[in-house]
Amino acid sequence: MAGVIEMTARRRPPSPLLTRMRDRSPGLADALTGGAVAAGLGLASFAVLVMMLWITSPYPDSGPGGALHVAAALWLLAHGADLVRTDTLAGVPAPVGIQPLLLLALPVWLLHRAARDATDGGAADGDDGFEGGVEVVDIAVVAGPPLVSARTAWAGVVLGYLAVAAPAALYAAGGALRPSWVWTGVCVPLVAVVAAGAGVWSAHGRPGGPLRRLLGVLPTGVRRLVLGPDGRPGVAARAAAAGAAVLLGGGALLVAVSLVGHGTAAQAALLRLTEGWSGRFAVLLLCAALVPNAAVWGAAYALGPGFALGAGHVVSPLSSAPAPFLPPFPLLAAVPEAGEGRLVHWVAAGAVPVAAGVVVGWVVAQGAASAERGGTRPGGGCGAAWPPGRTVRAAALAAVLCAAVLAGLAALAGGPLGVTVLARFGPVWWQVGAAALAWLMLVAVPTAVTVRAWRCRAPQADGPRIGKQREEPAGGARKAGRPRKGTRPGRGWFTRTGVAGVTGGDATPADGDAKPETSPPAPDAAYTPFDHDAMYGLQDQQDDTAFGPYDFLSADPAPEP
Repeated sequence: MAGVIEMTARRRPPSPLLTRMRDRSPGLADALTGGAVAAGLGLASFAVLVMMLWITSPYPDSGPGGALHVAAALWLLAHGADLVRTDTLAGVPAPVGIQPLLLLALPVWLLHRAARDATDGGAADGDDGFEGGVEVVDIAVVAGPPLVSARTAWAGVVLGYLAVAAPAALYAAGGALRPSWVWTGVCVPLVAVVAAGAGVWSAHGRPGGPLRRLLGVLPTGVRRLVLGPDGRPGVAARAAAAGAAVLLGGGALLVAVSLVGHGTAAQAALLRLTEGWSGRFAVLLLCAALVPNAAVWGAAYALGPGFALGAGHVVSPLSSAPAPFLPPFPLLAAVPEAGEGRLVHWVAAGAVPVAAGVVVGWVVAQGAASAERGGTRPGGGCGAAWPPGRTVRAAALAAVLCAAVLAGLAALAGGPLGVTVLARFGPVWWQVGAAALAWLMLVAVPTAVTVRAWRCRAPQADGPRIGKQREEPAGGARKAGRPRKGTRPGRGWFTRTGVAGVTGGDATPADGDAKPETSPPAPDAAYTPFDHDAMYGLQDQQDDTAFGPYDFLSADPAPEP
């Protein structure tokens, strides 16, 4: 019987000693290793890309050591740390503070994956599937909580990541692009803490308890709008996310349309900036990494404050005043020409925040309507309707959250590129936040109230006929109690309060076309006429030629043998 396959439904749990050992040192060791590997993979990715561009470049300015220094500096820049360029013509160090937002996705994803794997690392280990020469096949393995605690996994990943980031920052300090120690000491640990915490939270099934504790300073009503009772985003959070997506998508669309319109200038800028194909490839990669920044700049342009291309040179729908000495760059070709804004600029820019406000108000109204109607049952009314005040508060809170998101993205998307004139590039965060709040308050709140009232009245105006009839059961029952014309009342008719004549009684015909009243009832009749109208409160038809629901049945069926 060595070939018998044993079908098991539960895997044997490990011993308590093994569990304790995994919880302590092996869990922390695995988390430290995972964090270090995540940092090493990020550094290696940047190093491979920079070395490939350096090898294919027809005029390399430095050796492989300089390329590796640049790779380490770019890796720190991806975390949000500012860099300092030392080899300037004036000899004055120039800051480089614009971080390509697309580069941030790589370290965040690596940290998230490392923290999640460190939390679930020992959960899948068990027996090897063979026991005493018998092959054991697990049909279902009951999943338990992760063996590594959340704090152990989180702390291990963060410490392991920073253990690699510190030597990388020291190594980058010897190159032409040196990291700013203040921004490096703030941004790199902040990214590691947040991304690793999100990974541990994801490994534990995304519970709502930690988020509720973070939002504990908010009032109860506001907290319910931000976070639902099941731990998912509430109405205000969903509406804010939808509004931010519309604003960013509209900004990206404005940039794309402007680039298409200025395609010749963008192509000339690319050809002037470099001659070799490797250099053009590097410029295109930089443009791709700056696409999220361009979307934020386009959203700031649509909201009204615009963005700065140098100190004192603001580009907005009302007027455009770019700096006269800008380097040729393909994305800068999308900037409108200097001068007063035209009507097409106003209409194109104003359509984006109006659309965002309508979307925010619509999402809030949908949440209010679903709470009002209490489900999808026929004839559901507005008995549990949100009051207009709560709808207004939800729309206002969504506007505040969306404005905060746009302000944070505006702060990340801009920064200095040098000194004096180049000291200010990108949108001003507080201006973008204030403009987004004003637009959304003006558009989202009236939209939410109007759509809520319309959706609340829609079931009463256009609801099904059966729903309206069931709202008046008393009148329908009284009308259904009257027999049709040409029939005699009998004891075998159904009523609202019960059923009469089931055990006996005369069988009454269903309509005027049945047999005359002189016909004697069939003996031992097993069929009793069924008045469908009386059951559902439908109105009786007064004419003799009306067709009833059960007129096709015989009024006097033959007795069963």
